[in-house]
Amino acid sequence: MLKKIFPLLCMLGAVLFTPTAMAIEEPSYDVLQASGAFEIRRYAPMLVAETVVEGDMDEASNKGFRLIADFIFGNNQIPGSDERAKIAMTVPVTVEPQSSRIAMTAPVTVEPLADDANSISARQWRIHFVMPRAYSLQDIPKPRNEAVRLREVPAKYFVVHTYSWLNTASRVHQKTLETLQWAQDRSLKVLGAPQLARYDPPWTPPMFKRNEIMVEIAPEGLQ
Repeated sequence: MLKKIFPLLCMLGAVLFTPTAMAIEEPSYDVLQASGAFEIRRYAPMLVAETVVEGDMDEASNKGFRLIADFIFGNNQIPGSDERAKIAMTVPVTVEPQSSRIAMTAPVTVEPLADDANSISARQWRIHFVMPRAYSLQDIPKPRNEAVRLREVPAKYFVVHTYSWLNTASRVHQKTLETLQWAQDRSLKVLGAPQLARYDPPWTPPMFKRNEIMVEIAPEGLQ
């Protein structure tokens, strides 16, 4: 497991923690409720760069990270010119299982934990980075690789389960079940496929790593 995911973690660490790195930008959100390791958050609208890849969770994470990292490192084109630009890295890197019953390009939500859309059995995954808030869809450099696309995401509500240590498929699956149970206990309506968000460089001790399972919910009934 560690051998398979180590290249991804090394690349993430190289991007985020170079000597010249500034504070790393995260998506903007408000915490509406908090209880232990769980929060209900409202995320502001955001722009993401994403790709859909095949494989198990580790294989897909590596493939997807490399494709989007290639885009932000300069495999892009500034609108109205032939020049390229380097786009600042943000956190987290987010991984989401996709159901094979949903087309890769369909702008619809995916039912969580379908037989072919969970962290153990999924073979298709959406990997996305949130783009810096300074960009809009009109002025951000455009990907030269058709496997990467830009998408505007409206404001959304999530149940977020924060935990530490390393991620295996079985551990992510268990944390996802805990998150869904927490939402069910509060009669919250789940809308989208569970997402795994990773924040840390490879040398972070496992007990200090920040991981999050994010499950989109309907805003009805929230205060």
